[in-house]
Amino acid sequence: MNWDVILPLAIFLILVFLVGIYTSRHIKSGPSFLQDYFLAGRELGGFVLAMTMVATYGSASSFIGGPGAAYQLGLGWVLLAMAQLVTGYFTLAVLGKKFAIVARKINAVTLIDFLKARYESKWVVILSALSIVVFLFSAMAAQWVGGGRLIESFTGVSYTTALFIFSASVLVYVIAGGFRAVVITDAIQGVVMVIGTVIILAGTIIAGGGIENIMSELRAENPNLITPYGSDLSLTPLYVSSFWILVGVGVVGLPQISVRAMSYRNAKAMHRAMIIGTFVVGFIMLGMHLAGVFGRVVLPGIEVPDKVMPLLALEVLPGWLAGIVLAAPLAAVMSTVDSVLLLVSSAIIKDVYINYIKPDAEEQFVKKLSFGITAVVGLSVFAMAINPPDLLIWLNLFAFGGLEAAFIWPIVLGLYWKRGNANGAIASLIVGVGSYMFLHLNYPNLWGMHTVVLPILLSLIAYIVGSFTKGVRPHTNTF
Repeated sequence: MNWDVILPLAIFLILVFLVGIYTSRHIKSGPSFLQDYFLAGRELGGFVLAMTMVATYGSASSFIGGPGAAYQLGLGWVLLAMAQLVTGYFTLAVLGKKFAIVARKINAVTLIDFLKARYESKWVVILSALSIVVFLFSAMAAQWVGGGRLIESFTGVSYTTALFIFSASVLVYVIAGGFRAVVITDAIQGVVMVIGTVIILAGTIIAGGGIENIMSELRAENPNLITPYGSDLSLTPLYVSSFWILVGVGVVGLPQISVRAMSYRNAKAMHRAMIIGTFVVGFIMLGMHLAGVFGRVVLPGIEVPDKVMPLLALEVLPGWLAGIVLAAPLAAVMSTVDSVLLLVSSAIIKDVYINYIKPDAEEQFVKKLSFGITAVVGLSVFAMAINPPDLLIWLNLFAFGGLEAAFIWPIVLGLYWKRGNANGAIASLIVGVGSYMFLHLNYPNLWGMHTVVLPILLSLIAYIVGSFTKGVRPHTNTF
């Protein structure tokens, strides 16, 4: 075991534990428990809001799978990845003040609280909760595997042991501290991700003999590596453009991102988060993906793309510095897992159990149930991740597409179109998810576009047609 690498990581994990213990003491009892546990009491400032959005969005795909794909495909994948630049800005610009005002007005704690109040339909709630659990469960499994593989790669312990260490670390602070622990650790992890990006990119450029030398070697190996079309010319303009929907504007439909638009303190905090978040996302995505491409010169012939970043860090940096850098992808994975874990447990507890099974549940029982369900969900994902899938990035993007196809129009049109109603929302959820699953399994990347594009268009049509169905009132609740 390389203790130079392990020591900085151990310090990082201990810090995460301490944050969970500290924040658990600041969770209020009484009627505000759910709001405090799941939304940190709606008190997030601009910097913390920006960093929690960045850290939640920057997952194993950004730090492991994305640079691995860039290693394989070249600078074309870097261009594609930069579609993510607008995520935080666009989400807060579209949802922004109105979403937060409405959430406070109806005392919404989760995204489904908003959908329940807007559409006043049991089926909208049940279909939404089901979509969240199914798609986020698969996304969470990918992140869990990513965390386990990272710890395995730089400690030398078995994959199962590494997975156990990762699972225990996440579960302790999420169960203990709820959303407040998540956003504070996200702020720490966001800073670690920025520092890690700077160090790994600089180390890779130096090891490769400078940018000019790296570019000439890439050109000599395969001229397509330095074009927008990818090493195998698979990145067509239409395919790259479709990624602006999947990882750009469509992110408005991701529950783990949209719930952040409920949790900020005031308009000043939101505007500050838009600026900070845009800069940090752009910097991390550009830096990590460039490091992946440049790593092809430093470490040629890596067969498993997900191993590029850990191997690169261990190759170009001193052990202690590699430990600090490798805390960045671990931070990315943990911050995504903690948010998604909390979202899945809130869908089960708040959106299904309290809404439809036992509305008058006692506060102490709800508190115990919140801790218990979070633990059960985490342990279930641990069991699922023991036999890991091969490619993390595609599993994660699959979950992104499913959630966007389900939620983008019920959220956006629910806020801004008075005519929209429960029939439209139900039609949009069913058509969006159904068409996405059908196309993903039978006709992936139809007409050279990512699979998510057509289901989003079909779900829009379904929402509009459903909302004009005869026999329903023009709108349900427009706030």
